[in-house]
Amino acid sequence: MKKSYFQLLAIFVVLSFCLLWAATSDQEYQAGVKALAANDYSSAFQHLELAVSGDPDNPRYASDYRQAIIRGKEFDRSLQFFQKETGEHPKSANLHLNFGFAYVDKIPAAGSITQVVLANNALKEFSQAVDLQPSWITYYTRGVSYLFWPKIFNRAPLGVVDLQKAVEVQNKGPRHSYYVKTYIALGDGYWKIDQLDKARATWQEGLKQFPDNDQLKSRLALQGDQLKAAIEDQFDPAKRVNTDLRDLWSN
Repeated sequence: MKKSYFQLLAIFVVLSFCLLWAATSDQEYQAGVKALAANDYSSAFQHLELAVSGDPDNPRYASDYRQAIIRGKEFDRSLQFFQKETGEHPKSANLHLNFGFAYVDKIPAAGSITQVVLANNALKEFSQAVDLQPSWITYYTRGVSYLFWPKIFNRAPLGVVDLQKAVEVQNKGPRHSYYVKTYIALGDGYWKIDQLDKARATWQEGLKQFPDNDQLKSRLALQGDQLKAAIEDQFDPAKRVNTDLRDLWSN
């Protein structure tokens, strides 16, 4: 009887602490959003970093922090922060995922040689995220990351495998609007490994499920050099990749 009482008391204390921690993190997050709206980047970064530290598995805090970093162009600060956080929370797939995106966020602002280093570091973090939490977002992210590499590295086949797994995951549950991205990317992956028939079949399947998507319509309407130009434009390292994860919680 006494043992059960102390067990319940311990559970209550832990739950209370977790709720307090979550509330504190949300307060820091809200303060960061307010500071960012006032263009007070220094305060915004500090508050958002405290929010992420307090709730490392919250995708919104980590993603919005990176978007603030992009606005303030403080890419090295973001990389140093996520390096510290992943060291303190090595089992957090969310932190590793966003650490990878932090590398991606810096790529357009870097030179060509540094871009390769950043891309490789990003890939390592995405792989950590996949190992820790195989999910749609981790498979999709790593899969698309592989497609950015030049053909000589032969990483497109690995991207196709990851994107196939992302499709398997999304077919097991309710459909979300952002799942259309998988069909676009998987088709691009097939195109990159010279399997155009599979590429078109994938885009057509995607269009069945998402009939209003312009990117799928465009790919199916284009051929030859026009299709090549459209796909290669998606993987131009000089162009900023949209790494905002808001679709995950807004849906």
